[in-house]
Amino acid sequence: MNTSNLFVSVSLLFILALLLITIGCIRIPENVKPVDHFVLEKYLGVWYEIARLDHSFERGLSKVTATYSLRDDGGIKVVNRGFSVKENSWKEAEGKAYFVQKSDQGFLKVSFFGPFYGSYIIVELDHKDYHYALVCGPNKSYLWILARTQEIQKELKNSLIEKASQLGFNTSQLIFVDH
Repeated sequence: MNTSNLFVSVSLLFILALLLITIGCIRIPENVKPVDHFVLEKYLGVWYEIARLDHSFERGLSKVTATYSLRDDGGIKVVNRGFSVKENSWKEAEGKAYFVQKSDQGFLKVSFFGPFYGSYIIVELDHKDYHYALVCGPNKSYLWILARTQEIQKELKNSLIEKASQLGFNTSQLIFVDH
């Protein structure tokens, strides 16, 4: 095999691996179903993180919010923000999101790092007022409880935790966010 063919083969393998990684992160975990009858305009605005499963990109953050607004290209601008007590500073990440299948289904793909997307699946939602949401990622190690207020009623929190537990999420590992 000459150098040119080797370069082409390696390049194609790299592109294939990149596609598999990218596509592999846009999936729905087993037994999880995105909400239907989703209305984006009602979802836009500020959401407070009530609880989450731990991940390096949010580790040690308090006062965490997610703000959603429309982008000029029809997508959604996502701004995640939290305070690091350890560093005494605010951390912020800006991303973009797009619907994966239908615009009235709570199944989106979100990217904070160039061409790499991950699933953003709204599993439970207050369809009337959009006051709370239960959201997961491409697998069961990503889970968030979001609300329009910094705190929610204990009964509602317990109900969302129970729903997540029934879906197979390890809710004993939830971190409850200080605001």
